[in-house]
Amino acid sequence: MSDDVRNVIIIGSGPAGYTAALYAARANLVPLVLKGLEAGGQLMLTTDVENYPGFADGILGPELMEQMEKQSTRFGAEILAVHVTEVDLSRRPFLVRAGDQTWHARTLIVATGASAKWLGVPGEELLRGRGVSACATCDGFFFRDRELVVVGGGDTAMEEATFLTKFASKVTIVHRRDEFRASPIMAQRALDNPKIEVIWDSVIEEILGQDSVTGVRLRNLRTEAVTDFSTDGVFMGIGHTPNTALFEGKLELVDGYIQVQEPQTATSVEGVFAAGDVTDTRYRQAVTAAGQGCKAAIDAERMLEDEDHAEGPGNPTSIPAV
Repeated sequence: MSDDVRNVIIIGSGPAGYTAALYAARANLVPLVLKGLEAGGQLMLTTDVENYPGFADGILGPELMEQMEKQSTRFGAEILAVHVTEVDLSRRPFLVRAGDQTWHARTLIVATGASAKWLGVPGEELLRGRGVSACATCDGFFFRDRELVVVGGGDTAMEEATFLTKFASKVTIVHRRDEFRASPIMAQRALDNPKIEVIWDSVIEEILGQDSVTGVRLRNLRTEAVTDFSTDGVFMGIGHTPNTALFEGKLELVDGYIQVQEPQTATSVEGVFAAGDVTDTRYRQAVTAAGQGCKAAIDAERMLEDEDHAEGPGNPTSIPAV
């Protein structure tokens, strides 16, 4: 086998990618992680992570991702901050390209995660980075003592709104329905916060401003009344889209999500495995993504071990017991 063929290449990072890297590295597979230019997944946009086991007092999302990356490199994972631009899954070893760099992989683990959704309304793109954001932890600091709007009704919106109250003088949640879809504890936390107000049954039709956000144009879905609402910033909390454009027509997708053969992580192409939010339409939790990353590494390792045994004397390895 040529030197440029890797046992395992992991595309993406986050809890799924880094956990897969950790397990593959501990199996002496020397995985290559192509973590992307915006590495770390959705936890890079998250403040206090209170529900990840092992952290009784919570931990910051970016700090957790940093620790996961360090842990995987400690055992020999190679991590590159490059963005994959092409994959060829038509034959093994698979080809993976990032710009003018290419690699080949006996097995591939896809952990590309999901990206924040945007409204697609006038003013949004113009003012992105000038008052329009999808990352409260990145940009909240710049809105101290300002009034802000958060769009959405799920856990993401509740978390964004609650975090922003650390800086903003007032946060208004705009939601298209008359009740939140968020988990009860997250919704109640937001509703109980004296800095948070809610505008129900309404959508944003336009984000107003030239050099910075000055307000939003709202339409009430019950009355059709249109009003302008003053605000200094707009934060998106309306969910995510799986990052699977690279795999369209190459892997089986449903609504953009990679389909895996539960309880395993095998995809429609033998030798390709997937883990994390790129497969998950239901849970979308860091701990479930990490668990699936572990499964993907074990699935890849066992496949390689079976192949090595079939080919004759080799140097098979096993996932070490935890």
